[in-house]
Amino acid sequence: MSKKIKVHIVDDSATVRMVLGDILASDPSIEVIAASADPIIAEKKLEKEWPDVFILDVEMPNKDGITFLKEIMAKRPTPVVMCSHLTVKNAKTTLEALSAGAVEIIAKPKVGLKDFFTESALMLIDTVKSASQANVNKIDLPVITKSVQHKLSADAVLSPWDGHRIFRAADKLIAIGASAGGTQAIEAVLTALPEDVPGIIIVQHMPEKFTKAFADRLDKICRIRVKEAENGDSIVQGNAYIAPGNYHMLIERQGGRYKIVVKDGPLVSRHRPAVDVLFRSVAKTAGGNAIGIILTGMGDDGAAGMLEMKNAGSKTVAQSEETCVVFGMPKEAIKRGAADKVLPLNGMPNEIMQFSSRN
Repeated sequence: MSKKIKVHIVDDSATVRMVLGDILASDPSIEVIAASADPIIAEKKLEKEWPDVFILDVEMPNKDGITFLKEIMAKRPTPVVMCSHLTVKNAKTTLEALSAGAVEIIAKPKVGLKDFFTESALMLIDTVKSASQANVNKIDLPVITKSVQHKLSADAVLSPWDGHRIFRAADKLIAIGASAGGTQAIEAVLTALPEDVPGIIIVQHMPEKFTKAFADRLDKICRIRVKEAENGDSIVQGNAYIAPGNYHMLIERQGGRYKIVVKDGPLVSRHRPAVDVLFRSVAKTAGGNAIGIILTGMGDDGAAGMLEMKNAGSKTVAQSEETCVVFGMPKEAIKRGAADKVLPLNGMPNEIMQFSSRN
């Protein structure tokens, strides 16, 4: 029997602790070993048992979650998932936690809403499993068997690609997909790119509100312009578009230009936005005018879509294992033969520029 993932929840709301605990306890591969109202109480429990994953509230009495996160990373680096309310203020604060070592962000449970106990419950469980496999200072963490729950494919949002290749001249396009560890990886890639790079479309698994804060932060530190994508946006050179949390993003073609479509829909590969949805739309719409890049993350979202991109004539690249926080999504893409190349993270910007300069 596989070793269970031990989780310690730290949140000042008794209701939130109960909801999170009940959801996680429903998965046989996860064990909630402790639930604490604040970091001071948690520290006493840590003397007896240390978890594989922490879930930390951002705002708590006595000591806030980010301060506690920094102490954990200094004392004994451990995967940490930050749990925050869906507000603009909290989104900006929580992004600081990613820079301080947190590997994932989840939204506070909307207690009493039935939808949370369906879609969001699945995402919470997957997030904890993803975090447990994160390479935090090279800690060896248990390998968890994938969930056997049914996953929808991109068929749920977009009709299957018919194998038709795109040959007409059009603008070049860069499509990137990422999950756990992706915020840091995307930052490393985008900050290295010049202002004249082709348009970039990105799916990063992240809750709503947080994607806006993430895009705004990148916009301040990159030479290119970065924004949260909006329905109807035209993709233009020197701009990057982050898929809004809780919505799928795909592209349509208008002559030789591309237009962004933001739409609702079911979870695809247990995610919304889903990389598979974006990559399939790129395969159908851009073909050989595009390059697809899959970065760090758990699971297989993006692998099927990347294979469709490759078959449509797109160039495809996967991040190397040694540079991934979680070598799940790239590994699956490589396994399926979807990746033309496997490169370390620092090789991605040069690969993008070589593609951009190609006739």
